[in-house]
Amino acid sequence: MGTSERRTVRDLRRGNRAMLLRSLYFGGPASRNELSAATGLSAATVSTMTGDLLADNVIVEAGQVDSDGGRPRVLLRVNPDYGYAVGVDVGETQVKVELFDLEMKERARAHYAVRSAKHDPELVARHILTGVDAVIAEGEVAPEQVLGVGVGVPGIVEPGPDALVRAKTFGWEAVPLGALLRAGTALPALPLYVDNGAKTMGQAELWFGSGKGTREAIIVLMGSGVGGAIVTGGEIYRGAGKAAGEVGHLKIVAGGRACRCGARGCLEAYLGAEAILDRAGVVADSAEEEAALARLLEEGSPVIDESVELLGVGLSSLVHLFNPERIVIGGWAGLMLGGRLLERIRAATAANTQAQPFRPGTVVLGRLGPDAVALGAATLVLEPFFGNAAFHGSVTTIA
Repeated sequence: MGTSERRTVRDLRRGNRAMLLRSLYFGGPASRNELSAATGLSAATVSTMTGDLLADNVIVEAGQVDSDGGRPRVLLRVNPDYGYAVGVDVGETQVKVELFDLEMKERARAHYAVRSAKHDPELVARHILTGVDAVIAEGEVAPEQVLGVGVGVPGIVEPGPDALVRAKTFGWEAVPLGALLRAGTALPALPLYVDNGAKTMGQAELWFGSGKGTREAIIVLMGSGVGGAIVTGGEIYRGAGKAAGEVGHLKIVAGGRACRCGARGCLEAYLGAEAILDRAGVVADSAEEEAALARLLEEGSPVIDESVELLGVGLSSLVHLFNPERIVIGGWAGLMLGGRLLERIRAATAANTQAQPFRPGTVVLGRLGPDAVALGAATLVLEPFFGNAAFHGSVTTIA
C-alpha cells in the first residue's frame, strides 16, 4: 500500500470519528443504531469507531434505553471531562478568562480590570497568561487536559503565528498578540486561537444560543461599540481579508458623527453605549457605562428613542443585503436595550425594510448573556477538536 493510499485511509477514519463526535455533541446521547442512521455510516464502522472512542475515554456510556423486542440499547455521549477549553474575552474594561469543560459548563473564572485609556498590549497579555494559570489551578485541571486557549478581541485579526490584531478602539495597530502570549506562557505547546470578539460571540450563539439551527443569520454585538458576525451556510463568513462582519461601520448618515474608526456616519458613531451616552451629553468612563445607560433607559431619554430608530435602519440594511433567517442582538448594551425595547426595535426594522421576505419576529435577543464572547472563544478550541477528531497528542499548535 502506497503512502498516499495510507494517508487516505487515515483521513477517512479521522473523518468518520469527527462525524460521530459532532453527532453526539450536537445531537446529545445516542445509541449505535441511532448514530448509524444520523451519520449514514455502516453499523460495523460505527461499532469500530465508537469502540476506539470509548477506549480513548473521549466518549462514555450514558445509560440504557429499552428497544422493541430486543436487548436494551446503550446510549453514548461525549465525555465532558475528557478535556477543557479556556475562553478569553478582552473587553473595554476588563479581561475575562474562563475555563469550560466539553459540555461548555464553566469550571472557573478570573477577571482583571483594564483602564479604558490603557490597553497596553503587554499588560493585556500578562492578564491573559495570569488568568489561564489561575483558572487551571482553580478548576483543579491537569495542564495536559487543556485542549487550548481561545481569545476574543476587538478589531481585525490577521491569521498566522503572530495573530496580528488591528483594534483602533484600543490604539492597536498590528499588535502581535499571539507572539506576546507565546513569549510569556509557561505552556508553549498549548494550542492558541485568536479571533474577533463579535465573531466568537456569534459562534457561541450559533452553536448554543439563539442562532442554533440557522444556516443564514446575523449576530450583532452591542457593548461600548458595535460589532457583528455574518453566518452563511451555517458557518461564520470571514471575507477575503478575514474582516467581514464589521457591522458597526455600516454608514447610516452621510458625513455624520465622527466614529472611533476615523470615518464619519458609522452605525457605531450613534450606537453602542459610548456613542449613546455621548449623544445624550452624559460623561462616563467605560467602567460606568452600564449604570449610565440604565439611567437613560429609566428616564426615557429621547436619545434612546432615536437610537432605536437608527438601529432599525442599520438592521434593515443587513436584511436587504443578506436576507437572514434570524438577527440576534447580543452584547451587554444590546441585551439591555433589547430587553426593554425589542418590539420597538422590530418595528423600526420593519418600517425600513421591504415587507417580503422580512418577518419582525426574526429579530431576537441572544440567549447566552454578556459572557458569550468568552464562551465563543472557547469554541475556537472545540471546533478543530471535533472537526478534525484531533485528540491529545495529535493537536498541532497554531495561533
